[in-house]
Amino acid sequence: MTEVLRRGRVSLAFGFFAQGVAFALLVTRIPAVQDRYGVSDALLPVFLAAVPVLAGVGSVVTERWVRRTPPSRVLRWSQPVVLLALLGVGVGDRMAVLAVALAVFGLAVGALDASMNMLGVSLQRAYRRSIMLGFHAAYSLGGILGASLAWAGAHWGLALWVSYLPVVAVLVPAALVGSRWYVDGDDGVGGAAGSHGPRKGEGAGVGFAVLLPLCLVMTFAYIGDSTVSNWSAKYLQDVLGSSEQTATVPYNVYMVTTLVGRAVGDFGVRRFGAAAVVRVGAVVAACGFAVVAGAPGAWVGMLGFTLVGLGLCVLVPQTFAAAGRLAAERDGRPGASDAAVARLNVFNYVGFLIGSPLVGALGDVWSYRGAMLVPMVLVLVTVVYARSFEAQPDRYGGGHERSRTADVGRGGNGL
Repeated sequence: MTEVLRRGRVSLAFGFFAQGVAFALLVTRIPAVQDRYGVSDALLPVFLAAVPVLAGVGSVVTERWVRRTPPSRVLRWSQPVVLLALLGVGVGDRMAVLAVALAVFGLAVGALDASMNMLGVSLQRAYRRSIMLGFHAAYSLGGILGASLAWAGAHWGLALWVSYLPVVAVLVPAALVGSRWYVDGDDGVGGAAGSHGPRKGEGAGVGFAVLLPLCLVMTFAYIGDSTVSNWSAKYLQDVLGSSEQTATVPYNVYMVTTLVGRAVGDFGVRRFGAAAVVRVGAVVAACGFAVVAGAPGAWVGMLGFTLVGLGLCVLVPQTFAAAGRLAAERDGRPGASDAAVARLNVFNYVGFLIGSPLVGALGDVWSYRGAMLVPMVLVLVTVVYARSFEAQPDRYGGGHERSRTADVGRGGNGL
């Protein structure tokens, strides 16, 4: 059984890695996509917004899908679809082709994000110790590689399909082979992928009101993440007076610090518990935004974005883990954890949709320094909900179990 879990963990980590590569290759080449298809500046936001909206739809559909089929099967086929849709973006030459490719990409990404986090949560339960941050560290590593490949393609003036084809040609067969060792089951020990039969009628899951604190944490985390992704370069160049070259540094540093924080974060959860790690992460991220807002120059601004990365990186993986654990505690039926993860995953895209336009609008009507205080406050609110992460199963390790299990999802508001 240990060997089954080990293979499942490695194969799932590769799935996270491949998704990080694919997503970074798309978002970092948006200017090239716009030029290839002649998308106007007015129409571009419509295309960009459609992807997370459809991803949310894909996540909702996946919640229902996994009642009948194992999450491993959803992940096994959604990952190649994401990669092939990425290639479709690169090889098309008409607006209609771009629209179809992005629509397929968005729907498949929603299914992919939901199913791979379902498997991550169940594996963590089987291991009985925190491993979820490690999966998201693999995603960050893939994002760094994808962004680096995108930079190389832009630097050498390569056509999109030339940049995308080798990556897709390698990752699709590798992902299909790796999917043979995915591990299913609410208890994380259900055997190899596809070993479960139909799951019809299982896992109605917990209600939205119970998940609300975690949904808010997920939304606030992605508002902060999208702020860095979309506005760090502009902020350094236009507000702090950096050069164009220097303005490209913060996001790269942010991705590296995200990788580092997630790589070591599981050890912090095992030693101090998830709630403590979430509190520290939220405070560090809020301090980072405060430093950015008050930075006198570009280098101090980069320090602020570095702190943001170190703080935010722990929130999303722990939120998924808490949702799965909460569902297992409140509703012991098979599939309850999967349903909770799928519902929570929708708020990933809600935060992404809100964050960038919110900061842009506030920057235009007020100031960009002031706009940075909004994600600061929202991320800091996460501290209020940190109790939602407290539960005995999340304090993996001998010395930190508590004699009484706190009910995950019950904050001071009685949810």
